[in-house]
Amino acid sequence: MIKASLVNPRNFLIGYLWRTMMDTFKHKGLRRKLIDELQKKGNFESRILEAMMLVPRHLFLDSSFLQYAYQDKAFPIAAGQTISHPYTVAFQTQLLNPQKRDKILEIGTGSGYQTAVLNAIGARVYSVERQKELFLSAKKLLSELGYSPTLFFGDGYKGLPAYAPYDGILVTCGAPTLPEKLIEQLKVGGQIVIPIGETGAQTMFRFTKNSDGTLHQENFGDCAFVPMLEKGVR
Repeated sequence: MIKASLVNPRNFLIGYLWRTMMDTFKHKGLRRKLIDELQKKGNFESRILEAMMLVPRHLFLDSSFLQYAYQDKAFPIAAGQTISHPYTVAFQTQLLNPQKRDKILEIGTGSGYQTAVLNAIGARVYSVERQKELFLSAKKLLSELGYSPTLFFGDGYKGLPAYAPYDGILVTCGAPTLPEKLIEQLKVGGQIVIPIGETGAQTMFRFTKNSDGTLHQENFGDCAFVPMLEKGVR
């Protein structure tokens, strides 16, 4: 569940009431079927799937996609971006392995769905979004749902040095290389999960920061994400 220490009590109550009205038994039943499907597809930790069961994915999609919200598919959202497959959300979350109270930097808030899942696990989430339209919509929705991540409008390549170091960094867009500034903001022993490569053809990597500042690299196969853009914000 979302921990009370991570949310404003008033927002949590409002969010609970709002979810009760907008998240029906039908939605919960469809979400349970999705979770059962994910259990068959991947050996995911129960705490990750439990967090995803709590988050009403249909509220993060355009109304035209509501009937498909609990299929394991990606869908377009505003500003030419997408909401990831639920499998991808579970996969990246498990690679990052966030623990309760961990300080997590997310690069690419997008719809806010992945942000909510991290928050539901109990992580303290700091998330950066460069698209103003997405930043504003995610901020509004996450607040209405009772989640309390710390959201920023800005350039993800720069990270958030003012709040560093982080226990983990999750990048939800494809980068051509691993940004040096993100490495600097990671704790020793912390991990960065990031897709790296050209647009539409990336490889999922996990980097663990060693005590001497070097990185241990692990490769987790091919993936496809929207590109991580470096210059300016929109």
